[in-house]
Amino acid sequence: MIDNRYLLLDTSLWAQAEHLTVTPGRAHKASQNPLFGEDLPWEVRHDNLYANVIFDPTDSLYKCWYNPFIIDVATTDTPPAQRQPGAYRAALAKAQAAEQIRKHREMGVCYAESVDGIHWDRPELGLLEFNDSTRNNLVMRDVHGVGVTLDPHDPDPEGRFKAFMEGGVARSPDGLHWSPIQPCPEIEARWDTHNNLFWDERHGRYVGITRLWDGRQRTVGRTESADFNSWTRAVEVLQALPEESERQTYALIVFPCAQLYLGLLMMFDTATDLVDCELAWSRDTVQWQRVSPGTPLIERGEEGSFDWGCVYAGAYPFLKDGRLQLYYGGSDGPHTDWRSAYLGLATLRPDGFAGLTPASKSQTATLVTQPVMCSGRQLRLSADADGGMIRAALVDVDGKGLADSVPIQADVTDLPLQWHDGQDLSALGGREIQLIFELQNATLYSFSFSD
Repeated sequence: MIDNRYLLLDTSLWAQAEHLTVTPGRAHKASQNPLFGEDLPWEVRHDNLYANVIFDPTDSLYKCWYNPFIIDVATTDTPPAQRQPGAYRAALAKAQAAEQIRKHREMGVCYAESVDGIHWDRPELGLLEFNDSTRNNLVMRDVHGVGVTLDPHDPDPEGRFKAFMEGGVARSPDGLHWSPIQPCPEIEARWDTHNNLFWDERHGRYVGITRLWDGRQRTVGRTESADFNSWTRAVEVLQALPEESERQTYALIVFPCAQLYLGLLMMFDTATDLVDCELAWSRDTVQWQRVSPGTPLIERGEEGSFDWGCVYAGAYPFLKDGRLQLYYGGSDGPHTDWRSAYLGLATLRPDGFAGLTPASKSQTATLVTQPVMCSGRQLRLSADADGGMIRAALVDVDGKGLADSVPIQADVTDLPLQWHDGQDLSALGGREIQLIFELQNATLYSFSFSD
């Protein structure tokens, strides 16, 4: 079922706006962070982690697939006390030069699970061998940039879980036992990113997000498939702005949300060697807009913290226990240097990816929406208005007033508005109307119609 909520970060919904600004939400980091780090013999370097986290309702477990280096000779041959800042690339080159003696790098996919999403178990699965033992949590070896998703669309239980990675795709009934990788050379991607995919219910196809290279910088590529077997050639859908000469689009995690598609965009700064997580949105997964470019959604920590250097958002955020859960990989050092990485968690209020706020506290901001269909007896709002005020009015497409709401002066989620005439919206069902919002010292996230 397609969500009928409207996120007001979608500027195509705006007919007229005064004194308004769109700002990313405030992601709150869990006090228990970091949740786990690279402390197992086969998790040598978590690197970007590329976490994929879901809550599986079939067994009420949080499940995480992540993609560390299980072999990284530069790390294992250099004790922590000898890791001089800026020297990782040289150590990597030395290890690569000696590759004829032993393999210098390999990535794998590891599995973890949790009852509460905070305390994680990395079980000994006995599936794959590492250093002559299967007492590990490995579910794939010799793979890169793996995105994992739970696919409710596929009726075949063997394909309940899907994976999208460098070179191809794979299926699994349980997320542990995976089919051989099916090569997809027709995609023609660069691949070196957190590849990710989802079933797009609105258009009846799988959408895959990957990495391209335009000859000078990293860009975001998009591919699609009707059957998960044959894919289109990846085409560029997002790159850094022309004025961002030292920033590049490193990864984009895409997922449907309300009537939009949202993207958690990792921006790599080649001057500072740091990575930030920003927010983008699209109506079709092809044309993308960024929300406040340069402003993070999940902020990096202070220098010395576990996530000071890089933040790589996981796939995908989900709503649980009244909060949006955003898992991420955090690194304590720059992207191309020595660093340790960990799983972290940040949360947002429902629909809180971004909101509309007055440009200043002293101003009353107004928004008039484009015409929308009144599809329910109630109009519900999600907003933060404690200490401020939000009021709504309805007009028909000719500007005739239809209803005025009682003001909201609290933080609310999907709150049904009350109207001054005491009526509901039954008489407006099926009609196109426009909504007018007034905001004072408040943030408005979304609206929806319901019965």
